[in-house]
Amino acid sequence: MNPGDRPAEETAPACFEPPFAYGGPPCRGVIRARSEDFRVEEIPAVTPDGQGEHVLLHVEKRDSNTDWVAGLLARHAGVPRGDVSYAGLKDRHAVTRQWFSVRLAGRDEPRWEALEGPDLRVLERARHSRKLRTGALRGNRFDILISALEGDRASLAQRLEAIGEGGIPNYFGEQRFGRHGSNLRSAEALFAGRLGRVSRQKRGLYISAARALLFNRVLAERVRLGNWNEPLDGERLVLDGSRSSFVAERIDDELKRRFLEWDVHTSGPLWGSGALGPSGEAAAVEEGALAPFTAWREGLERLRLEMERRPLRARADGLTWCETAEGLRLGFALPRGSYATALLRELVSWQPGS
Repeated sequence: MNPGDRPAEETAPACFEPPFAYGGPPCRGVIRARSEDFRVEEIPAVTPDGQGEHVLLHVEKRDSNTDWVAGLLARHAGVPRGDVSYAGLKDRHAVTRQWFSVRLAGRDEPRWEALEGPDLRVLERARHSRKLRTGALRGNRFDILISALEGDRASLAQRLEAIGEGGIPNYFGEQRFGRHGSNLRSAEALFAGRLGRVSRQKRGLYISAARALLFNRVLAERVRLGNWNEPLDGERLVLDGSRSSFVAERIDDELKRRFLEWDVHTSGPLWGSGALGPSGEAAAVEEGALAPFTAWREGLERLRLEMERRPLRARADGLTWCETAEGLRLGFALPRGSYATALLRELVSWQPGS
């Protein structure tokens, strides 16, 4: 098949606006009018053991890129950039708290307080025997202010109640795809052998964007059909907080109970090679959603990525809200890898702050 013969979606697809789970947002507002209006705190999965060649640093940053902070820590400690790691990326235009690890390997520990300023603080430090690995977090807590709020407050309250009960579609946020979908265009060039030499980090971003695109397309189809939040026959169910999954050929009362109790979740693909797909009705829906993306799937398989599964839903744990003179303040926690914007878009049509 020549590139010109492919379905439009398969050739450098632009970021699309996925369907809403609860209908369009009932209100309008502004997010990130100030950095302090968007606060994120990492929920760690690692407890420092108090010894070893690594130092764990709990850092508060403001308007700073996570990777830039990691480079700053490496330069300050006089170690290679590869000796600094973190569990997950955090929003740049926000006030965020997260953990970093720095491998000192016999070096004297520097004075971390020398780095502190208006946009960076070291809150805690502790020794640990192992490097902090990507994904070593349980999730993130959010404290978000939506200012200049306008719209139907009664419908907004009902929407919040529904999200507190049923969760949100676990869409990847648009930031995963780069500005105007640039990461997707680079992924397409990578699959076609036209990308040239790029850093390992950028290559990983492009691959992640391609996998996120396919996942979002499957989830969007499930939302369109109204069954994103209910298991189908043949569903590959993911255990809560785990990468383990199993195919349920029939959804019986016991599985329905476990699903309602958030013990198992419907899932979509993080594409790669391997037999981790669903079967039956769930497989038919997934294949239909991905039919235009054969080249993207084959490209990911050629890179020897293994198939993984991601929950189609995310729980907004401890969801609270109150309206003040400043606007609507939200508090909630999401599992690792879930995006606060996936929740916000169900509530408000927003404008970014200045």
